[in-house]
Amino acid sequence: MSAAVDVTSYAAVDLGASSGRVMVGRVGPGRLELTEAHRFRNRPVRTPDGLRWDVLALYAGVLDGLRAAGPVASVGVDSWAVDHGLLDADGALLGNPVHYRDARTEGVPEKVWATLPAGELYAATGLQYAPFNTLYQLVAARGTAQFAAARRLLLIPDLLTYWLTGEQGTELTNASTTQLIDPRTRDWSRRVADRLGIDLGLFAPLRRPGDPAGLLRPEVLEETGLSGPVPVTAVGSHDTASAVAAVPAPDERFAYICTGTWSLAGLELTAPVLSEESRAANFTNELGLDGTVRYLRNIMGLWLLQECVRDWGDPELSALLTEAARVPGLRSVVDAGDAAFLAPGRMPERIAEACRASGQPVPESPAEVTRCILDSLALAHRRAVADAQRLAGHPVDVVHVVGGGTRNALLCQLTADACGLPVVAGPTEAAALGNVLVQARAQGLVGDLAGMRRLVSRTQSLTRYEPTGDTARWRAAEARLADR
Repeated sequence: MSAAVDVTSYAAVDLGASSGRVMVGRVGPGRLELTEAHRFRNRPVRTPDGLRWDVLALYAGVLDGLRAAGPVASVGVDSWAVDHGLLDADGALLGNPVHYRDARTEGVPEKVWATLPAGELYAATGLQYAPFNTLYQLVAARGTAQFAAARRLLLIPDLLTYWLTGEQGTELTNASTTQLIDPRTRDWSRRVADRLGIDLGLFAPLRRPGDPAGLLRPEVLEETGLSGPVPVTAVGSHDTASAVAAVPAPDERFAYICTGTWSLAGLELTAPVLSEESRAANFTNELGLDGTVRYLRNIMGLWLLQECVRDWGDPELSALLTEAARVPGLRSVVDAGDAAFLAPGRMPERIAEACRASGQPVPESPAEVTRCILDSLALAHRRAVADAQRLAGHPVDVVHVVGGGTRNALLCQLTADACGLPVVAGPTEAAALGNVLVQARAQGLVGDLAGMRRLVSRTQSLTRYEPTGDTARWRAAEARLADR
């Protein structure tokens, strides 16, 4: 009989904008497995004060998930970026966190730029323009009673970690989305904060992925049935940082696309790109593991298709994609980065309107609209990958697609065709895997970032798509958008 293989279990709390889940990762020599312990809805609530996250429901879901997970060696928390909770002097939460889609930041960026011009702000922080960046949220909150009472700001994963452990910290990869971090020093940009009158004392001390973040409180152990001590480990708490850590690339010559509601397409670099040309192309420099920079562009992503499917009454997706594959490609494309598609509602009509306005054939059936969306996403992926290589001077040989979009074979093939590069799709649960691997590395079970990626490559299901056809058709489609 062969000897038993030692396997250690870790709980990954992975929170997205529409759902949260607790995943259990099992790590051993040459072994990496992931199972779902508990999934729960993340349903924002519109109150008289605006759109808010129901963070108490999220925390209850985390506790339920840890109870379902059973014994674990560590816990890590990742989530979406920029949003936060404000605490008073006693550490009590001052109301539910504001949702990044809330309207309170309308007009705020222009006020900020009047004090600190957009070019100077980018040169200092390397962050793309998005109206919901934490910096703009803080400026919007000035003058409110809640903000006047605040003595601490915790980003969403740090807030949940605080409730689990009683200890406060600010994890670096997520802090880099606040537009208050200098990506060269990997520390706060005091010049930016001072110019804009932002008190950096609101933030808890910075933590790096792998740092200890405390132990589960006795009350949490009792609630979940876990036996202590159970450490909480800081992971790449921005979910994209965790997802990129699990990209199964053998070397540095790769691009990645983290797919889901958004597509985040770019490169992993060793230094930020802070040029004016980079700012004009709206690329962001967010921080990753081990001194890396996530140089990427935000693209609207499968949100376009999700909204259409909802409008159509939730038809069966696989049948819709099969029909879409039969529709001639590149008849009509839209700009998948256009803010006109950001809000929910009437998405099929809005896509049709965009095609009509640009003089292209108007897609009518669900299959035609779906093909237009997938062609447009693949075209946006092509542009982002090409622009990133040019701006960073960093050529690539392959595109790795991770996240929910890996289940969409048509999108993966179209992305390969558009980029003229092989696409390796998988893993689907990249954020949770990256979360688990950082915890395992902190306990000495896996090696460096390259070793983590080798383990993902050996143990997870991956699918390779080779490019087909002539990229000239994609260049022509690109030109149609440029001529709008």
